[in-house]
Amino acid sequence: MINGQRVVVVLPAYNAELTLPMTYHEIPFDLVDDVILVDDASKDNTIEVGKQLGIKHIIRHEKNKGYGGNQKSCYDKALEIGGDIVVMLHPDYQYTPKLLSAMVHILASGLYPVVFASRILGKGALKGGMPFYKYVANRFLTLAQNLLMNQKLSEYHTGYRAYTRTVLETIDYHLDSDDFVFDNEISAQIFYAGFEIAEVTCPTKYFEEASSINFKRSVKYGLGVLATSFKYFLQKKGLGHYKIFSFTKKR
Repeated sequence: MINGQRVVVVLPAYNAELTLPMTYHEIPFDLVDDVILVDDASKDNTIEVGKQLGIKHIIRHEKNKGYGGNQKSCYDKALEIGGDIVVMLHPDYQYTPKLLSAMVHILASGLYPVVFASRILGKGALKGGMPFYKYVANRFLTLAQNLLMNQKLSEYHTGYRAYTRTVLETIDYHLDSDDFVFDNEISAQIFYAGFEIAEVTCPTKYFEEASSINFKRSVKYGLGVLATSFKYFLQKKGLGHYKIFSFTKKR
């Protein structure tokens, strides 16, 4: 715990048996109270590896629910077991768990209710091997999102995020997609609810075992991101009403 707040790390996993141990062993357990592993119907031995590591909370989806569907199970369980600070960390070892302490301290101190680990601040993305076309797409989408949502984030597409319980209980993440655009829809909900997002610089690693989506799904994701940002813009202007924003705002 930190400042009397219970810290829970959630690991949304799919075919992560090779990288799960590396990720798990770098988690700072002097701060972290619980770890939750949600396996999205993997075809490998992710569940068995999780049990061998001693992970107490393991959930297996019998049918693949998608990246967003996996996160919904993660956050539901984290809130159920009393998490005050919930950190979403990919078990593919693309993001270093060593940054978790800094993210948790920002939330526990009350400075911000949400923290994103940005690969774009500094030179982490390209130095870590991010394909150049993905870097360009990331920059274009982030620019469009900032303009449409009147924000100044360096990156919306990171998979390394930390939330306070208040945020997760205020927004309704169950209204979001079960696919990869979930991350961007929850970001839009956070801003719509009146919360702010802090960012910390994050190194990243691209290697064969790290998860990635193919070009076709990348295009679908990009279109979904732009659609979410336009929905936010129209909702804020009173020109539209969209389901993902149909919750009671913080202020």
